[in-house]
Amino acid sequence: MTAVQAAVEILKREGVDAAFGVPGAAINPFYKALKTVGGIDHTLARHVEGATHMAEGYTRTGPGNIGVAIGTSGPAGTDMITGLYSAIGDSIPILCITGQAPSHLLAKEDFQAVDIASIAKPVAKKATTVLEAAQVPGVFQEAFHLMRSGRPGPVLIDLPIDVQTTEIDFDPETYEPLPVYKPAATRAQIEKAIGYLLDAERPLIIAGGGIINADASDLLVEFAEVTNTPVVPTLMGWGTIPDDHALNAGMVGQQTGHRYGNATFLESDCVLGIGNRWANRHTGYQLDVYREGRKFVHVDIEPTQLGKIFPPDYGIASDAKSALELFVEVAKELKAAGKLPDRSEWVASHQERKATLQRRTHFDDIPMKPQRVYEEMNKAFGPETRYVTTIGLSQIAGAQMLHVYKPRHWINCGQAGPLGWTIPAALGVAKADPENPVVALSGDYDFQFMIEELAVGAQHRIPYVHVLVNNAYLGLIRQAQIGLDINFQVNLEFENQNSPELGVYGVDHVKVAEGLGCKAIRVTDPSELGTAFAEAQKLAQEHRVPVVVEAILERITNIAMSPTADISAVKEFEEVATEPWHAPTAISTLKG
Repeated sequence: MTAVQAAVEILKREGVDAAFGVPGAAINPFYKALKTVGGIDHTLARHVEGATHMAEGYTRTGPGNIGVAIGTSGPAGTDMITGLYSAIGDSIPILCITGQAPSHLLAKEDFQAVDIASIAKPVAKKATTVLEAAQVPGVFQEAFHLMRSGRPGPVLIDLPIDVQTTEIDFDPETYEPLPVYKPAATRAQIEKAIGYLLDAERPLIIAGGGIINADASDLLVEFAEVTNTPVVPTLMGWGTIPDDHALNAGMVGQQTGHRYGNATFLESDCVLGIGNRWANRHTGYQLDVYREGRKFVHVDIEPTQLGKIFPPDYGIASDAKSALELFVEVAKELKAAGKLPDRSEWVASHQERKATLQRRTHFDDIPMKPQRVYEEMNKAFGPETRYVTTIGLSQIAGAQMLHVYKPRHWINCGQAGPLGWTIPAALGVAKADPENPVVALSGDYDFQFMIEELAVGAQHRIPYVHVLVNNAYLGLIRQAQIGLDINFQVNLEFENQNSPELGVYGVDHVKVAEGLGCKAIRVTDPSELGTAFAEAQKLAQEHRVPVVVEAILERITNIAMSPTADISAVKEFEEVATEPWHAPTAISTLKG
């Protein structure tokens, strides 16, 4: 068989049943193999970067998933770099496959020939241009081994066209994936780590995205319940413990933190971080504030992550699942022996903060305030909803006000945060899980970056609901410019001569969405949001296409965050909740 037929056979035996990409001359032999071998469902993207984000969304949706993105030579590979960066930043395994000029022309400035392996190396676990056809099976086998071993991440394989078409000997029936390597904690390490919790009076567990990657959320909840320890999920770990669980203490951060989460963290004296990376959106840049008065234990699958941001009091290199299995085992033994401290007073104090320190969401203003959009989303979309978003004030406010109850139900690009990520990622999520509702969340600029990918949803019949909050501004950048006393090159308004009813809101997203084969609803009155969300869900199922709900917002809303990147100094720009009706969908009923 040809080398690329062998590659497709390996993809199938490694569990791949879906791929996203854009064909081209230099990758056409691979596409022929996809058609000839069969068994892999291909979704045609409109942009190769979009294909990588679809692959990311696909991976993030289910345990064991590995999304595959395919492109031709030259600019297709360079278009993949943002997707690779996004994936490696969040420890997401995706496989990028590119075509390449013939191997004998690689140093001769052939058309669309670029050294993509060298370009991609900083943002991939490995990037290889395969020069010998007989090596193709081994390179693909190694790719899956690398993506799954240690800290997960992406791999790029570059295939010169002559390598693709060369015939090789390969027996797919005897192919076996390589064993996956993951470091595992020892019992002695876990016993020492638990010792820090036993000695503390006000301990917290930080639950990071590594717990979701390890499919270990149930173990995390069990460990928290056995020890009666409050849990702070990171943004990437949101969903490891349900928002309405008695031990969920809320998120911490300079932007995507809850008022009660930050307050509880600042009262703590010991922090056990599992599968997290102490990202600065969580810690703030004032590490002395974050660290002062508390001890830290850090468990991470990547040994070099320990001590990267700050030195913990104790570090363990371990897969989150392996560590949590031992944490649960040791904790149960201590409980049976009556050696676990009574944490009821500490837990009650965090629950009191959760019921009193809340942000207001109920506003009736027209143009509407964004807070009301999230309140209505909480009412309209149930606990099975998978939310997808990337960056901006829309994401920050959403993280502050929405509710998540399950792992992989908040699918967020954390470290890279590229604008345009949301639409293609949502398509990948909906492709991976067609049974549960998918709701994407974008500001107007994120939405416009890769808006052409909506046509992919229309062509391939991939329904989901996209909530678009539109204020015709780069809202987060405008807010970041306040400290510089400027408001420069961040306003997107213009009077659209073809849609004068929009006033200065410029782009007619409804017309564009409809022109791309989708459905769209514009809402200007907050009292109509609930009806619009219900109609959108109905339209998505009836027509099997993405449905956009555009909420026209007031032009300027400042969302709570710390101007000094200090989690103890988050500024509340809007009125906070003082009456239960101010925050009717808050996870805990407000105590006045």
